[in-house]
Amino acid sequence: MTTKIAALLQAATERTVPVILALPDAALGAPTPCGEYDVRELTRHLFQVVVNFQVLAAKGQPDWSGPAPELDGDWRQRFAAEAAELVAAWGEPGADEGLLGSMSMPAETVGALALMDLAVHGWDLARATGLPYRPAPETVAVLGPLTEELAPNGRQMGMFAEPVAYAGSDPFEALLALTGRDPGWAAEPVR
Repeated sequence: MTTKIAALLQAATERTVPVILALPDAALGAPTPCGEYDVRELTRHLFQVVVNFQVLAAKGQPDWSGPAPELDGDWRQRFAAEAAELVAAWGEPGADEGLLGSMSMPAETVGALALMDLAVHGWDLARATGLPYRPAPETVAVLGPLTEELAPNGRQMGMFAEPVAYAGSDPFEALLALTGRDPGWAAEPVR
């Protein structure tokens, strides 16, 4: 059985995992549109999200205080495997039902937060390294309204920066602007 959130996470991993697999070692110190992180630290953060949201899918309490995984050994393939495990965890019956522990948030919303991290940070990493990236339309359709709903609290919690003015019509770029990212941000490709 596949839940709606698992199907969305599958679509997101199909777009974000290729970015991770293509990250050149030479780019790990490059800046990203997510200002407080360079490519290495943003990748480690996303790795931690993918692992910890598996625990959340099983109604457990992840340890966010621990260090994010190091980028050593075959970390790209480890990330791909963990992303597949994330999809599988959210595909388990009941994973997207009920409230999640100390977060007291609907499980489906929590799963959508993992989706947001995959999509937005996938874009961050692609932009930072000159790689192509475009989220699935169904991802954007879910994340647009969710981002609007969560943005005020997200800013208070430091998860989002102040919104960036955006006059375009692209729904994903509007979502990025709402999170405080400049949709036009670009870095010189590092190869």
